[in-house]
Amino acid sequence: MNLDEEEVRKRLIALRDEHEALNSQAADNRKPVSLDQQSVGRLSRMDSLQVQAMDMAQEQARRKQIIRITAALERLVSGDYGYCVTCDELIGAKRIELDPATPLCVKCAK
Repeated sequence: MNLDEEEVRKRLIALRDEHEALNSQAADNRKPVSLDQQSVGRLSRMDSLQVQAMDMAQEQARRKQIIRITAALERLVSGDYGYCVTCDELIGAKRIELDPATPLCVKCAK
């Protein structure tokens, strides 16, 4: 496969940093929601709980993405980047271009 490893590394690090920054920015939304009925109405609390639940789900998805990116960076260092972790065949360039952290070829992803 003909790929610029330094460019791939920079892209993966930028993606990881972006996910980590988004997790940090949304940290306040994941804090416990106060149940003090004097300061917040019932609907406002429900909205806050919904925002909290959505942010927690998004954080979990971003954490999974960070794990995938970190694994891709490790494969880059070991020389295994660009090869399917299941069948060891080359991963298509277009697939890597769309998702540089992808660990699987199209066949194994199905």
